[in-house]
Amino acid sequence: MKGLNLSEWAVTHRPLTLFLIILVSLAGIWSYLHLGRAEDPDFTVKQMIVGAAWPGATADEMQRLVADPIEKKLQEVPYFDKVRTYSRPGGVIMKLDILESTPTAEVRECWYQVRKRVGDIRANLPAGVQGPFFNDEFGDVDSVLYLLTGPDYTMRQLKDEAETIRQALLRVPSVTKVRFYGEQTECIFVEINNAKLATLGIAPQAVFDSIAKQNEVTPAGALETAADAVHLRVDGALKGVEALAEVPVASGGKVFRLGDIASFHRGPQDPPTFVARHEGQPAIALGVVMAKGGNILELGRDLDAAMANIRADLPLGFEISRVADQPQVVEESVDEFLRSFVEALVIVLAVSFLSLGWRTGIVVALAVPLVLAMV
Repeated sequence: MKGLNLSEWAVTHRPLTLFLIILVSLAGIWSYLHLGRAEDPDFTVKQMIVGAAWPGATADEMQRLVADPIEKKLQEVPYFDKVRTYSRPGGVIMKLDILESTPTAEVRECWYQVRKRVGDIRANLPAGVQGPFFNDEFGDVDSVLYLLTGPDYTMRQLKDEAETIRQALLRVPSVTKVRFYGEQTECIFVEINNAKLATLGIAPQAVFDSIAKQNEVTPAGALETAADAVHLRVDGALKGVEALAEVPVASGGKVFRLGDIASFHRGPQDPPTFVARHEGQPAIALGVVMAKGGNILELGRDLDAAMANIRADLPLGFEISRVADQPQVVEESVDEFLRSFVEALVIVLAVSFLSLGWRTGIVVALAVPLVLAMV
């Protein structure tokens, strides 16, 4: 029995062959135009960080009363591999690894189970424990990084404007999150006059306790009526420097105003945990994360359009600059690939025409893009 001869079949069925060539070429062009583009491929990190804090606890207490119960729950998670625990006074960090053979589609479910199972024992942890906290977003990479500066503005005003920009960027297609770097939490600093404390016989701990009690939120019950229940609230929360100055400090049977023995001022957290600067000026960085499978070139064009509107609405004195531009890097890489491809195709054409003639040379030259379209 004679086998199928593809060359003979293609020649004898020329209309169908031409149709298949056109179909494959169009499919290849469509796939190329809709192909995801990014500097780095998407990858799944099969590790999660679980942490907790308990101010004042020793490393041994953190291990026995906090880490051990959490570890037992982590060992119940599907695809569990190992957990490494680092206990220190006042805090604990646990690194959870799941098996490398875990299907990518199951990783998100594993992290959900971690949060669920650990959350179930949260009420059994000692009073005063903060957390547990979870972090599984290691695979998110900032595609574009902006720096917002405003020499004539405070850090709080800079942060407020950065939040406005963040909301505008989140409306851009393919943007999944916008992260801040270098933002400084605003604090109210209380500077106690030690000489006055000594003169009045006030212990420093009495000052600390008075501030903590004044700012404490406690349930005040509810007033039930025939139609509804009205919840009561004791409004004693500190809302500013003026309220802080009026906090009563009791000592030795006497009551003093905190403002009489201390001074106050607002300012950024000191020492700062992370600082961003641009050309010597304090700044807040905004990192834009693209959704998985997105096209970085389209994201770059959408961000340029959005940033034009943002710059038009920026108050006088604010400046925003792009300092990391992955779309430009990817566009240059794609252009370099296309240029190299065209050069290679021209070389193949020239060699084919010179050695095989123009009819055979055209067949060889057309086979190269056709094969790429099929792939």
